[in-house]
Amino acid sequence: MKIGLVLEGGGMRGLYTAGILDAMLDKNFQVNGIIGVSAGALFGVSYVSKQRGRSLRYNQKYASDPRYMSFKSLITTGNFVNKDFAYYELPLKLDIFDEESFSKSKTDFYATVTNVETGEPEYLKIINATIQIEELRASSSLPFCSKIVKINDKLYLDGGISDAIPVNKCFEMGYDKVIVITTRPLNYRKTKSNQLLPKIFYHRYPNFVKAINTRYQRYNDTLDQLQELEKQNKIFVIRPSKLIKINRLEKNPDKMQEIYNLGLQDFQDNYQALQKYLKK
Repeated sequence: MKIGLVLEGGGMRGLYTAGILDAMLDKNFQVNGIIGVSAGALFGVSYVSKQRGRSLRYNQKYASDPRYMSFKSLITTGNFVNKDFAYYELPLKLDIFDEESFSKSKTDFYATVTNVETGEPEYLKIINATIQIEELRASSSLPFCSKIVKINDKLYLDGGISDAIPVNKCFEMGYDKVIVITTRPLNYRKTKSNQLLPKIFYHRYPNFVKAINTRYQRYNDTLDQLQELEKQNKIFVIRPSKLIKINRLEKNPDKMQEIYNLGLQDFQDNYQALQKYLKK
């Protein structure tokens, strides 16, 4: 039996996912493959490297540091989340990522990105997270506040634009049991966003503009699909059991702790039901 894990993004809401992943580490709960999106990819790698608490720790410590994310960085570099500090200095020097453990893991890991030219999702296999940090950065590079990331002559931005919850891709990859972690409560639905702004920012990339402007429809359709698959017992979804108001680029460490703790608790509350799902 192959177990696949799908990790939605959502910026600092992803610390809910980090709490669940750390609770999984506490129980030595293993999966065969992970598809992470945006923050789901960034926080998911620390689960594979078995670095419990790392995602919460470095965000609480550095989120208010202007070197990590700030309007100054956006103005001077084109990236609100600073590339050099957040993706290189932090994991290589300040809160070191355990690349050896990640690379030795038998868990396949994929980062979802959106191809800016086609508007379609791509799923990049991460074998060495340190060497492939640009792939992870691309997955979490939000439109309007990030520069386009170029990898092997392809242009990428946030994977959540084209496939925010890649459950269908997980099935396509051959996983028998699929666990999905979302970062929004059950009844949440997206509303239509400003349709003009993407056309102004990304007029050279009409397929990407279309992907942004239709994102809310695809996202809501996916949420409906998740509920239907749950009823059929084909997937297992863990979602926030209550609403915690936290900004995508939150800097308040208490808010981070609150949503992380909710993830820890929700996994505990769902653990027996999850075990039952896996045994069927």
